[in-house]
Amino acid sequence: MVSSLSVDVLIVDDSVVDLRLLMHMMETQDLTFAVAQDPFSGFDKAKELLPGLILLDVRMSGMDGYQLCRLLKSDPTTRHIPVIFLTAASDLQERLYGFCAGGVDYISKPFSPEEVLARVGVHLDLARRRLAESVKTGEPESGHPVSRGAVLVAAAQKELRRRIQSPPTLEELALSLRTSRRKLSQVFQQFCGMTVFEWVREERWRRAHALVVGTELSVSAIAEETGFSTPANFTRGFRERFGYSPRELRANVDRSASVVGAVLAPSQRE
Repeated sequence: MVSSLSVDVLIVDDSVVDLRLLMHMMETQDLTFAVAQDPFSGFDKAKELLPGLILLDVRMSGMDGYQLCRLLKSDPTTRHIPVIFLTAASDLQERLYGFCAGGVDYISKPFSPEEVLARVGVHLDLARRRLAESVKTGEPESGHPVSRGAVLVAAAQKELRRRIQSPPTLEELALSLRTSRRKLSQVFQQFCGMTVFEWVREERWRRAHALVVGTELSVSAIAEETGFSTPANFTRGFRERFGYSPRELRANVDRSASVVGAVLAPSQRE
């Protein structure tokens, strides 16, 4: 099973046991892979690596797999990446919900190696064909021309990320991009499934979570970096959003880092 993509599979799962199983399966087929143990680092790695396929656990803390899939599909750089959900649920309605979120397939837990490799193989082959076709036609990897709306959304998101501490108003943003407020609202709904304000809110929480986990910045500094009025408001909102405070999250990460690192280090390849 060979792919022309630099990273074949990104695995996003907070279960060390499931990660080990999936990593071993990828190794048996000489597939290159990367792993992420929470949805926020999964989003960052997807944008950085642009893998051929994402295996995404449904049940994760902070943000579930469906929310992450919608976020990936709202970003023009990652919306073309096929997502396969990993779940123990067999309920039809839940599976339909996953397809509506943008997933292309499901893999049931507990894993069957034959099923995992078969589904991964099929969707990687499709991704490889789209890549080959894009090289032939000069179109992007998604196999579809980038529309003006996608370009506008990408430009708006770039500007909003740059000014996340104090975002421009919708009118100011539209003016800077030489478009109308109405048009900007329409394309955000079309490509992101949310308003500009809702996207900014999600981006703030994504960045805040990543800074808590991945840096040693103080809570006050993170609150300022992500545009919250006071550290108290930030901490209260963080707990309401994720179910724990920034300090509790950081303490849990510190306690588990050495154990997880010891488990993953021998076999993880990126």
